[in-house]
Amino acid sequence: MLSLDRQNAQREAYRAMRPAWQPATERFASLVRAHLTPESRILDLGCGRGGLVEQLGHPLVQMVGIDPDWASLREHRLPLPRAAALSEALPLASGRFDLVYASWVLEHVSDPLALLSAIERVLRPGGHFIFITPNKRHPLIALNRLLTRLGRWQTALVDRLYGRAAADTFPAYYRANDPAGLRHLATQCGFRVATLDAIPDPTYLAFNNSLFRAAIWLEEGVLR
Repeated sequence: MLSLDRQNAQREAYRAMRPAWQPATERFASLVRAHLTPESRILDLGCGRGGLVEQLGHPLVQMVGIDPDWASLREHRLPLPRAAALSEALPLASGRFDLVYASWVLEHVSDPLALLSAIERVLRPGGHFIFITPNKRHPLIALNRLLTRLGRWQTALVDRLYGRAAADTFPAYYRANDPAGLRHLATQCGFRVATLDAIPDPTYLAFNNSLFRAAIWLEEGVLR
């Protein structure tokens, strides 16, 4: 199994090799913080049990969490105002938020056009949507899409390889997961794309040193 401790150790090794590199999760958190003000009203889309909201230190009264999974909402680690709802149909007032962010959510959305339209509606003029999501062009994502045909066997394999329980494994559609497709969706929904970064991370294949080196070659030599 690729434990989080091993993956983080490999990230530090990769950072030592590429000092300018920043893991996608760190880049995501930095972007969110850069767009915060003390008065910001924030929507955590796909809030789960916690995550970035626990690091921000932002007044919870100015935040709302949305997630379709009741179990995750019940187990949220903060007293965050939250509701169970599909992201494609946000039950929220128009123009309410200064910032909407989503961490590993877009790949699970079956109708991304409806989602982005809903996000655009709840943002005030000049607001921002910041997200992190996999690139479906990556071979690991292509393999995962193929393995979904195995049903519960795929869930068991993910658990064995990455230690992710079935309760935390959700259907993935990858319908908003490539740069060209995202830019097209953004234009359709009235967004202006400020930045869209593809960030390599070879540690997802770092089950041993040989695979780690192969993943670096793949990320830097093929996918760019």
